[in-house]
Amino acid sequence: MSSRRLPRAFFARDVLIVAPDLLGCRLVHGGVTLRLTEVEAYAGEKGDPGSHAFRGPTPRTTVMFGPAGHLYVYFTYGMHFCANVVTGTEGAASAVLLRAGEVVGGEDLAAVRRPGVRPRDWARGPARLTVTMGLGRGDNGADLCDQGHEPLILAPDEPVDPARIRTGPRVGVSGPGGDGTAYPWRFWLDGEPTVSAYRPGVVRSRR
Repeated sequence: MSSRRLPRAFFARDVLIVAPDLLGCRLVHGGVTLRLTEVEAYAGEKGDPGSHAFRGPTPRTTVMFGPAGHLYVYFTYGMHFCANVVTGTEGAASAVLLRAGEVVGGEDLAAVRRPGVRPRDWARGPARLTVTMGLGRGDNGADLCDQGHEPLILAPDEPVDPARIRTGPRVGVSGPGGDGTAYPWRFWLDGEPTVSAYRPGVVRSRR
């Protein structure tokens, strides 16, 4: 794998262009290397009701409105972290959720972080991915293009065959944002066992 980081110009493009281009790239962090096999695009205020930034900036989503090439890490369901890569232009929130990947380096460490789990499932889903990679709250806002002492790299690798890229509805997104016809914004590599299973979103009633 090349240690050459993806440049900021790569991320500073439309989220629907960046998302499929991330497939096959390699994420390095916490002693583990992951080849990305599945991602989801979220377009923020640009008419995407599935995005955290749909209604504008909040303390939680500040990073999404900043420069491209930074990590947006959020806590969900009171127990999981998920990692996204900020894209587009500063001030207009958009990001790509890192949904799944294949561990291709640091397998021993991944096995420690995910004990009793099959290798294909180590990073099969966004919460599992962050556990396997050792990503958490402290990585929110980290700059993928100019990281300091902590090794955090998102690098290009061998190009993937465009014929292998599939699209469909985003996993677990309820309401209009989960409409696969309007938002077929999940991208994955066909034939990869690490790609997560599709589950539609469930609207939770308030008690």
